[in-house]
Amino acid sequence: MKIKIGKKKKANKPDVRMETISDKSKFAIVESYKAARTNIMFSLSADDDKIFAITSYSKGEGKSTVSANLAISFSKMEKKVLLVDCDLRRPNIHNIFKIENTVGLSNIIGKMTDFEETIHRDVLTNLDIITSGTIPPNPSELLCSARFVNLVKKLYEEYDYIIFDTPPVGVVSDALLLKDLVAGFVVVIRERSTTHGDIQNLLESAKLADSKLLGFIKVGCISSKRRSKRGYYYYQYY
Repeated sequence: MKIKIGKKKKANKPDVRMETISDKSKFAIVESYKAARTNIMFSLSADDDKIFAITSYSKGEGKSTVSANLAISFSKMEKKVLLVDCDLRRPNIHNIFKIENTVGLSNIIGKMTDFEETIHRDVLTNLDIITSGTIPPNPSELLCSARFVNLVKKLYEEYDYIIFDTPPVGVVSDALLLKDLVAGFVVVIRERSTTHGDIQNLLESAKLADSKLLGFIKVGCISSKRRSKRGYYYYQYY
């Protein structure tokens, strides 16, 4: 399935926008996220699960923006949605939504604060957010901890859908450490930035970690037929 959105200004410099969809967004952009949302929902229903993660191979490919917009799209269905910034090294969700990140996920797992004092309720209608919090010296250990697993189990009962924004697989292994907590990963790849070698390495890493890929979202493409228009997002299953 091919879905239209996104544009690139220069071939050697990815244009990574941090714009969230709203009622004022272009119809094609909103519909593209709806189509991606529908495909993800089918994948989740096959596993009878409601948690999935967004990742990429390298930094700067737009995974956090995609995470944010998918979270917004899911919340538009009047479902209770939680977006969790699991990138404890280079977090970005708080920047996209312009919310505080004084405390967050790392502080909850590290027993420095309570869950209710940390979560951002109703950032948008039906959408709650947990930011990353203080950047810790041991991100991998925190994401593997029993306390985080217990937190996810608690959240599972409260929300209809939970989305993890995770670090790039080609930079650190943090994302794949969450494989047992999610139905699978949606991978963001960027035209003229992500290479075929990157994708192959990501597939091999996922295979070695026995991780399931739900699909790819390709951003920043330029249509050969409509170069003067906006480019495309593609969503397709792997």
